Amino acid sequence: MMEVVQTLWFADGMDEALAFYTSLIPDSGVDTLWTMAADSPAGPPGSVRVATFHLGDQRYQAMEAGDGEPFTPAFSITLLCDDQAEVDGLWSAIADGGGTPVACGWIRDRWGLSWQIVPRRLTELMAQPDKEAARRVAEAMMRMVKLDIASLEAASKG
Repeated sequence: MMEVVQTLWFADGMDEALAFYTSLIPDSGVDTLWTMAADSPAGPPGSVRVATFHLGDQRYQAMEAGDGEPFTPAFSITLLCDDQAEVDGLWSAIADGGGTPVACGWIRDRWGLSWQIVPRRLTELMAQPDKEAARRVAEAMMRMVKLDIASLEAASKG
């Protein structure tokens, strides 16, 4: 069966980024690491490095190959959290590691990769049958940087 794997391109710092990423999420790790032994547009043999890794049950590939396009928010990794402590811990780890908070649960790490730190409860509140309550939740979320479950629940109740 064909496998689909997202690839992250790093100009440099891939090893440090992967060590950080795999430390954030239980049951994560780097699976393979190899160096291209031929010339490439990025440079001479040895100038391109590739790793495969997994974050929980999601597989990724990373490539370190000098100048590449920087990450944009058009691609992000979403972490669905079970409670506020998990949201807070992940948020702090990324922010304390040189990340930049953005808005609505988005934070960019020091390599420029966007993460969405989202409590599972948000999905439940946004998908509820009471459309007015769901609207209040969405409006509350739009005013937040790091998402706060208690505030989202309070918005739902009106």
